[in-house]
Amino acid sequence: MNAAEELDRLLSIMIRLRDPQTGCPWDRVQTHETIAPFAIEEAYEVMDAIAREDWQALPDELGDLLLQVIYQARIAEEAGRFNFADVARQISDKMIRRHPHVFADQELDSDLWERNKQAERAAKSEYGVLAGVAPALPALIRAEKLGKRAARVGFDWDTPEQVLEKINEELAEVRAELPLGDKSRLEDEVGDVLFTVASLARKLGLDPEACLRQGNAKFTRRIEAMEAILAETGSTLSDLDLAAQEALWREVKIRLAFPL
Repeated sequence: MNAAEELDRLLSIMIRLRDPQTGCPWDRVQTHETIAPFAIEEAYEVMDAIAREDWQALPDELGDLLLQVIYQARIAEEAGRFNFADVARQISDKMIRRHPHVFADQELDSDLWERNKQAERAAKSEYGVLAGVAPALPALIRAEKLGKRAARVGFDWDTPEQVLEKINEELAEVRAELPLGDKSRLEDEVGDVLFTVASLARKLGLDPEACLRQGNAKFTRRIEAMEAILAETGSTLSDLDLAAQEALWREVKIRLAFPL
């Protein structure tokens, strides 16, 4: 079957799953709110497949993500709000509107995309430099987007070195709060550190989310290598005191950096 036929088939499957009499008991009781978190989860699984260059798994993961769009559209259609055709039409209209150099034979304007987005936000009564940056985004991604928006109006550091100075300043404020032990204040100050680190990545032209994923992967490899070494002697990490754990950590770092 072609793409249109497969899409019609998927839409029909969702209608059947949601049928009040013959549908799936789980699927037919879901709401916009209950299934919303799955869209985020599926998007991250798409990212993971791409990061691993698993091109066989990617169609399956993209299908899971597409299903979340179909699911939300079907729930909305049942409530008389909109349907999948509305979703497809609006994104098609938006892409054509934002690319007049492709669809309307106009000259390429590098600032047009952002001007169109600003006009769309204004039409939704979303005003201000930070308008439209969704609060529900993962915190690190949102920090990067907020920083980019502020930078567009000149509210930004000139150099990465200046951001590093700001990180040191924020760390000093964390140290000052440590003796007091006020968790609310510490949360506030640590949040400032994390936000500024995200800004450092942005100033360096890096994706802070990708940086953290790489850091997570590195930490995982090292811990697993430590566990593998200890498993040969029948030990576990919890059998070692902190000094021994740190010594093994240093050993593993060298082994992984300079494999035989």
